[in-house]
Amino acid sequence: MTRQPRDNHDFADLSGANVEDAGEHNRAIVLRCIHRQAPISRAEVARQTGFTKPAIARIVDRLLDAGLIIEARRRHGLRGQPAIELEINPDACFSIGVNIDRDHLTIVAVDAVGNVRGRVHHEKPFILPDEFIELTSDAISHFQRSRLIDDARLAGIGLAVPDWLGEIAFLGKPPGYQAWTTFDVRAALESLTDHPVYIENETNAAALAELEYGLGTESSSFFYIAINACMGGGLVLDGNGHRGAMGLSGEIGWLPTVDPAKPEATRVELFGEIFSLFFLYDYLGKNGVRASRPQDLLALDATGRALVSRWLKQMSVYVAEAVTHIGMIVDPDAVLVGGRLPVRMIDELLRYTHEHLQGTDPDLPSIHRASLMEDASALGGAVMPMAAALMLASANPEQRTRSPLKFMDRMNA
Repeated sequence: MTRQPRDNHDFADLSGANVEDAGEHNRAIVLRCIHRQAPISRAEVARQTGFTKPAIARIVDRLLDAGLIIEARRRHGLRGQPAIELEINPDACFSIGVNIDRDHLTIVAVDAVGNVRGRVHHEKPFILPDEFIELTSDAISHFQRSRLIDDARLAGIGLAVPDWLGEIAFLGKPPGYQAWTTFDVRAALESLTDHPVYIENETNAAALAELEYGLGTESSSFFYIAINACMGGGLVLDGNGHRGAMGLSGEIGWLPTVDPAKPEATRVELFGEIFSLFFLYDYLGKNGVRASRPQDLLALDATGRALVSRWLKQMSVYVAEAVTHIGMIVDPDAVLVGGRLPVRMIDELLRYTHEHLQGTDPDLPSIHRASLMEDASALGGAVMPMAAALMLASANPEQRTRSPLKFMDRMNA
């Protein structure tokens, strides 16, 4: 698959100027504030955005009339008249997120607040383009037939996919997988729907999902390390996904690394050439234990679990080194580790990593397990059309004929 153009879905910040006519930009800011902070009162929205209370009253009324937000409940227990809390209307719109990787395909249907209304998962290695389109089409039809989504309110489809899916050499890559190198995935997805299609690197998408639905409520700048079939990285700075000039920001798999316990080592290895699920499966296989799926790792006997622990201890050295480099170069609030490695194994890896980092620079970013785990990339795919649709829907009626992407470009100018 050729490297696909990325879609601009960075989000506007929560700041704006008070004007008599708040306008589309200010409505988008208020909608964004409610989306990120709900449940939230009108007074709190005013404080968060810096708008006047009369301006907030006008904007909120418009958003209520459009069906984008709802008055959820009254907040009791405080002095004065109980405040009415605002939330995004879950049925305001829907989106579909797709994550294709070298070992699986996951498709989710999501409502406007991130609830997963439907999920289709195929745990299958090396799915080829034709099968990918067939399975994705079947999943979309299932969501529609089951009325899990309202097609009239479908914002679009977001695809989370590794860069250079069929080009990069990796452990166990079959010859036929080269078919992805000439496959126009955007055109193929657009043939399935009249709705917009968005495409993003799968780890950037996972980081975006974490920003929207996970630890992003606590940290607006973080580096995301994904342990999948092959490893990846994504960077969020000040609440926005950061891709870099060539779209390669966060590609931690290319990080040169050496084992600090072996200073005599003469070969510098790339992080992505030693650390991933495929390398864990290979390590187990060389030691007489068969595993080829994440669920296999959860069914290991004592011997297999001991081997996994040994491998995690070895890898924790490199993870600690990567965290140090990330902290010195990027200086985010946190480093999040997620992906398809089972939760308890990520927790074990982080425990070993913390041991290596003890006594080092206290200003290094904290390191945590991501909150969304295996479906993060698919959810991140769904975030892209959802964000564009919510911002577009907050515009004046005459502006809703514009494409969501162009509208978002202007929102973020």
